[in-house]
Amino acid sequence: MKGFVRRALEKIPKLDSDQIRQILEDVATENERLRVVLDSMNDGVAVSDTDHTVTVTNRAFERLVPLAAGKFAGVKKIWDAIADEDIRDFVRRTIEDEDSVAGREFALETDGAATRILNLSVFPLVHDGRIQGSVVQVSDVSESRGREARLRRAESLASLTTLAAGIAHEIKNPLGSIGIHTQLVQRALLPFQNEGVEEMRENLAIIDEEIQRLNKIVVDFLFAVRPMDTQPVDCDLNEIISELFRFVQYELEEGGVELQMNLDPELPILRIDEKYFKQALMNIVKNAITAMPDGGILRVSTRRRGDDAILRITDNGVGMNEEVLSKIFEPYFTTRDFGSGIGLTMVYKVVKEHMGDISVHSRPGTGTTFTITLPVPQREKHLLAWGRGEE
Repeated sequence: MKGFVRRALEKIPKLDSDQIRQILEDVATENERLRVVLDSMNDGVAVSDTDHTVTVTNRAFERLVPLAAGKFAGVKKIWDAIADEDIRDFVRRTIEDEDSVAGREFALETDGAATRILNLSVFPLVHDGRIQGSVVQVSDVSESRGREARLRRAESLASLTTLAAGIAHEIKNPLGSIGIHTQLVQRALLPFQNEGVEEMRENLAIIDEEIQRLNKIVVDFLFAVRPMDTQPVDCDLNEIISELFRFVQYELEEGGVELQMNLDPELPILRIDEKYFKQALMNIVKNAITAMPDGGILRVSTRRRGDDAILRITDNGVGMNEEVLSKIFEPYFTTRDFGSGIGLTMVYKVVKEHMGDISVHSRPGTGTTFTITLPVPQREKHLLAWGRGEE
C-alpha cells in the first residue's frame, strides 16, 4: 500500500479528479481495514512518535489500561494518559531510556472485583535503522495466572493428600497393635470375677469400641484419598442390586422400610467393578434408612435411556435443604452425631471411576432421590454410509 501511495503521489499532476478521488477512497478503505484489525485484537496496542505523543491506539488498550480522564485528548506524552502510577512510571522510564522490556506484569486492584493481572511490553518502533517512536503492548493474563495458581494448589493438595494417606496408613499399625493387646488383657481377665475386674472389662470394652471406630475412620479416609484400582467387568446391574438388597433385607425390616423395586429386565450388561459399586450403593441405602427413622418406602428402579443406564434410588424420609444438598459430596461433611462424613464422597468417587454421573434431588419433609447414570458399552460397530448411503 505504501508503494502504491508513493507512485500515486508522483503521478498526481497527470491524474484527473475522479482518479484522485479513487486513490483517496482506496487509502481510506485500507486505513479503515487496519483500524478494524487493531480494534478486533484482544491485546492492547498504543504507538507513539519520536516526541512520545500517541499516534495510534486500539480499543483493547483503552479498555485494559486505566487511563486518566479524557484518555489521550490533549496529552503530550503517552505515559501522561495512564492513571496507574506503577504502569505510568514503567512506560516512561522504558521509552525515555530507548529500552525494550517484555513481559512485565502489574496487578491492578479494582473496587468490588477480582484483581486483574496485566502483562506489558514496551519496545522501540524502528524503521530504516532509526527509532521512529515506541510501541506499548498489553494483555490481560488474569485468567491464565488464575489457572496456574489453581494448578499449583492442586499439585500442593495432591502432595498433601499423599502425605496424609501415608500418615493414616501408619496410624493403622499401632491401632491394630492396641486392639490385639486389649483383647489379650480381656482374655487374661476371664478367670477373675469381682467388682473391680468387671469395671476393668467395661473400660476395656469402651477402649475396643473406640479402636474400631478410629480404624473405620482411617479405612474410609484411605479409601477416599487413594487412587482407585477399579477393575470393571461385564456385570448385570439388576443382579448386583438384587444381591445387595437381599443382604440388607433384615435392616430394612427392622427399620420398617418397605422396598419397592422396578428393575428393567432389558437393561444391557454394563462394565462395573462389583466390589466398589456395591459399597457405593450400600452407603446410599444406609443413608436412606437413617433418613426414615419411623419407617417409610424405598423405591429402586433401573431403565435404559439412549446410551446410558439409569439407576434411581428414592426414599420418602426427612429430606435435605439446599444448603445441605450443596455439600453432601464434600469430604467430612455430615449432619449426624456419628459417622466419618466420607460415605457420599466415596459414592461420588466410585461413580466417576465408572465414567458415570450422579445427581441428587431432595426437599425437606418429602424425601431424597439419587440418580446414577452409567454408560452402556458400545459393543456394535456402526458403519458409516458410503457412496449411495448404504450401510
